Formats: sequence, structure tokens, C-alpha cells
Amino acid sequence: MALKERITEDMKSAMRAGDKDRLGTIRLALAAIKQREVDERVSLDDAQVLAVLEKMIKQRREAIIQFDSGGRADLVAKETAEIAVLQGYLPARLSDAEIEALIREAIAATGAVSIKDMGKVMGAVKAKAQGRADLAEVSARIKQTLGG
Repeated sequence: MALKERITEDMKSAMRAGDKDRLGTIRLALAAIKQREVDERVSLDDAQVLAVLEKMIKQRREAIIQFDSGGRADLVAKETAEIAVLQGYLPARLSDAEIEALIREAIAATGAVSIKDMGKVMGAVKAKAQGRADLAEVSARIKQTLGG
């Protein structure tokens, strides 16, 4: 089953169960997916749906920082709960060893030798790590490995 279909089925289940918080988060996710489909006039595949979900999670993490500094524990809790629901649709996270192996494999495949080759390495790693690792962290590791 496609990821978008799974999210839609989960929305129906949350509706039947009367789980308003989960239902609200799932509806937000479906709205974001639909908005991107309308904007780009395409039907999103699983990788593109994952990118939308990752963006939503990133936005919520940034909001948590703002709400925390503003002393709004109620909103921090709400955003944290939404992150938990959204992360349920992401594939299993990569371990540190798996990320390192992907980076070394990409460096070998692209023939990268310096920081100037970072874009090639990042492109190769991103395809395999999308939705399974924090790409900002991966980028920092690549930079460190290439001596940046």
C-alpha cells in the first residue's frame, strides 16, 4: 500500500476511534500532501510524501524551540505529540554505523577527495537516507569526513 493511502486509512481509523488529536495531525499531513500535488500538478510518490512529512516534522521542531523559549508548555506538548504521529510514517531510522557506511560508500562511488566534492557525495547519500536520517546531520558528517 502506498504511503498516502496508508495515511488516508489511518485518518478513517482515527475518525472511527474518535481520536481527535491524531485525526487533526493526519488531516494536516494530508492537506500538505494535497497542496503540494495541486501546486506541482503531479501525484506524489512515496519519496515525495516522505519529504513533505519530514518538512512538517522540521517545522514542528522549530516551533517547539520557539514555544519553549516563550514558556508555552501546552504548545510544546501539542507539537511533540504531532511529531510522534508524523514519525510513525517515516521508515526506520539509520544507525550511526549505517550512516557512516553510506557516506564511505558514496565517497568511494563518486571518487570524492575534498570538500569541493561534497555535493556529489550528498546527492548519493540523500537518495538512500531520505526519511531515515537527519540530512543536516549527514551533511555535517560528510563535511567532517572530507576534511571541511
